[in-house]
Amino acid sequence: MSIFEYLGVDMEYVVLGMAGVIVLLFLMLLIQMGSTRKLKKKYKKFMGDTDARSLEQKIDERLKQLESLIQLSTVNGSKIENLESQFNATFQKIGLKKYDAFDEMGGKLSFSLAMLNNKEDGFIINAMHSREGCYTYIKEIIAGKAITVLTKEEQEALDMALNYK
Repeated sequence: MSIFEYLGVDMEYVVLGMAGVIVLLFLMLLIQMGSTRKLKKKYKKFMGDTDARSLEQKIDERLKQLESLIQLSTVNGSKIENLESQFNATFQKIGLKKYDAFDEMGGKLSFSLAMLNNKEDGFIINAMHSREGCYTYIKEIIAGKAITVLTKEEQEALDMALNYK
């Protein structure tokens, strides 16, 4: 008496079950072969026509390039900090108002020029043109405010500079 007869299982069902398992395993084998083929293509594309030794050389070259980029980044960072400190001392905001200083003169030859840095410190140059000559004077600006009284034109030039974008 066989084990199948003892369990009461018909031998034909066992054979059909085994055949189904074999077909399932065969399908899984085909899927795995396709995946392996794709992986081989990717590997060949990655490796190119090189062997492991030349690949190691390429990696070493990239690491050296990376090190030089890190050094350049450090140098550039210090240069940027230096430029930022210089930038704060430069005149960045300007305002210009042209006007006629005297009624008998035309052409708006007189002007007020306000120049301020990032902290709104700077000066206003006022040039008044008349028939006798041109008179120029300067007024100091600290934190956006004049130390002396400003004329209407000087105040307009200062307002332009303070609102300069």
